Amino acid sequence: MSLAYTTERAQEIVDNLARVKAKLDETLQSKGASAQNLPSDIKWHFIGSLQSNKCKVVAAIPNVFVVETVDSAKKATTLDKACATAARAEPLRIFLQVNTSGEESKSGMLPSEVLEVAQHVVSTCSHLKLAGLMTIGSPNPDLENGENPDFKALNECRTTVEDALKINDLELSMGMSDDFQRALLQGSTNIRVGSTIFGSRPPFNKSAA
Repeated sequence: MSLAYTTERAQEIVDNLARVKAKLDETLQSKGASAQNLPSDIKWHFIGSLQSNKCKVVAAIPNVFVVETVDSAKKATTLDKACATAARAEPLRIFLQVNTSGEESKSGMLPSEVLEVAQHVVSTCSHLKLAGLMTIGSPNPDLENGENPDFKALNECRTTVEDALKINDLELSMGMSDDFQRALLQGSTNIRVGSTIFGSRPPFNKSAA
């Protein structure tokens, strides 16, 4: 995750990591480190809040590999239409964002809504590919039983969707620098460890955004 870092710093990291995977946040462009200013072979993961009016912008970036923050059936439909307009060569991979902690400050659908939205994507959004589920989870989870309940909940959501839709390859995006070990124990395939790679995030300057 390269939020708040410059193009030069991002380029340095990309060179050292062999350009396998990078993270794209919607503020990346406003900070001067846009996708167009970095190598075209980066596989961008969009992890910023996906507003409906930004779907066309995201869909038009050729090397966006996956959008991890689709949080409703309506948003999926909007993004699907944007992908059709952009004439992408193949369906855009998406993750459904799930609010597993129930915090009002967090975006995402409830675990009980995941299956319905997944069915909507698979059945009506031909320009999207349901590739996985994503959650951020609580910063202070109850670890009394040794498991992170938010990560466990997302894993259970995956099982529900895979069983109902007869698929077996959904990814899980969960875990950050402070808790990725517990996320891996629950089957995470994508972790967000920006501060581990880039170092501590510099203060966000709203006036420069």
